Amino acid sequence: MTEAAILSALSNVQEPDLGKDLVTLNMVKDIVIDGNHVSFTIVLTTPACPMKDMMSRASENAVKLLVNKEAIVTVNFTSNTTSNRKDSKLILGGVKNIIAVVSGKGGVGKSTLAANLALALSEGGASVGLMDADIYGPSVPIMFGVRGERPMMKDVNGKGMIMPLNKYGIKLMSIGLLVDEKNAVVWRGPMASSAIRQFVTDVDWGELDYLIIDMPPGTGDIHLTLMQTVPVTGVVIVTTPQSVALADAKKGIAMFGQAQINVPIIGLVENMAYFTPAELPENKYYLFGKEGGKRLADEYDLPFLGQIPLVQSIREGGDEGVPAMVGNDTVSQKAFRYVTATAVRNIAMRNASMPQTKLVEVVTA
Repeated sequence: MTEAAILSALSNVQEPDLGKDLVTLNMVKDIVIDGNHVSFTIVLTTPACPMKDMMSRASENAVKLLVNKEAIVTVNFTSNTTSNRKDSKLILGGVKNIIAVVSGKGGVGKSTLAANLALALSEGGASVGLMDADIYGPSVPIMFGVRGERPMMKDVNGKGMIMPLNKYGIKLMSIGLLVDEKNAVVWRGPMASSAIRQFVTDVDWGELDYLIIDMPPGTGDIHLTLMQTVPVTGVVIVTTPQSVALADAKKGIAMFGQAQINVPIIGLVENMAYFTPAELPENKYYLFGKEGGKRLADEYDLPFLGQIPLVQSIREGGDEGVPAMVGNDTVSQKAFRYVTATAVRNIAMRNASMPQTKLVEVVTA
């Protein structure tokens, strides 16, 4: 066995999302050969890569089939999360991917999806932050059980920076951590937009693989402000199956597809897709209609990330500050992991095939 022979064999193993082989993509490192023993490291496009096991089996089979059937193969993994944000001097220069979670209307479970998406990414080994950009209805303090806590300040290069809270391994920031929850945030659009700019420029997010931004429902000032301030890698759209939610989701799709905005859509999630009672886990009751989100994704030729069931424990966990991904409900966790895995693959493909999102320039009359 030689290093050249190992590389030749691995050139037959495809990275399933990017459609090229591991050697061409420069993903194989540190080949060590000792008799019949060979080990090497595959550099993944994200620590949360859902294809890890498949690539391991394919690599082992390639070496045994094409080099030495007696080979004892050890496949190690490391990761270098892909990003299309090439300039580290940009705002949030240490953040590799900025993912906005949006919905056309309130009440479709957007914040629940954002929280559990962040946790599922972190579970896969990624470093993750969660920014609650819903100024008028912040949910993160309740969902993560940090009500009443306040972030600290830190001097960074002579500038006072807000340090995000850390809970369940996720860096958190929300207006709900800065104002008393009993007080309504009665702000005009420019003030809300200013707060969002501060969450981007005055919070020390550090080095992150993914910053998940829980956006307000609808399409408005805060969405434009964010996209004027920082290039968003892509958006995840959340809807429920019923017609009212789908009609509003179409407006969100239209917004991000406009020429002057043009932010890639990573995919669409259908939340509350069906009700599954705990005592009848195999039963599905389509309370809000069946597969409306899937049909909408097909209609607009968007990736469909998956369905999240309507499960009592998801609601309970969010209310108790223990999101589903850190609870005990395997049904909901399986759904969130599937959606996250699909999103991760789409983000990697987006970074490989598309340039960095341009900042939005809004011209006012």
